[in-house]
Amino acid sequence: MGSDRFFRWYRTVPIAIMLVFCLVSAGISFAPTGLVRGLLFPVHHASIIKSASQRYGVDEHLICAVIKCESNWDDKAVSGAGAVGLMQLMPTTSSELVRLGLVDGDAYDPNNLTNAETNIEFGTAYLSYLQKNLNTQDEVIAAYNAGLGSVSSWLQNGADVSKQIQYAETAAYLVRVNDAYTRYQQLYPTGIEDTKSIFG
Repeated sequence: MGSDRFFRWYRTVPIAIMLVFCLVSAGISFAPTGLVRGLLFPVHHASIIKSASQRYGVDEHLICAVIKCESNWDDKAVSGAGAVGLMQLMPTTSSELVRLGLVDGDAYDPNNLTNAETNIEFGTAYLSYLQKNLNTQDEVIAAYNAGLGSVSSWLQNGADVSKQIQYAETAAYLVRVNDAYTRYQQLYPTGIEDTKSIFG
């Protein structure tokens, strides 16, 4: 009986988060675009993000959405698990990207992840790596949170990763990043370097 209750709770967490985001989204839609940009969905380091986006073939809006959800644009953020910087990268992940030849370790120090440019370089390279090994953006987002191995194993049970996720945290993360991605697309339709006054 206890396991049944846990299963029901586990499945309702993403639904509850989705409802919260729907309510917040409804409120956001009535606010001035410039105000929403400045207060809720800002963009910092736009030229660095754009450059990395073009170099690695990763949507700039997705990079912004990941940064928003991972660190809320705090380049000094460090998680309890040891993930560092804007895109909350583990130093071991960054070192592996250098080892694979995906990032130039002489130009970007994998141990200097509180540096915004370095962090964005590694985070975008990692998203690109996931894109090349997976089929959909949902899979990429889930793997950024749970790892490529976890997502690959979930996909053996079905084609839609959103219905196969076995971690409540990853299910919620997928909802949050997709919501932020949609917001960045809506608020910066001509590109993330288009910055207006927060009162615009």
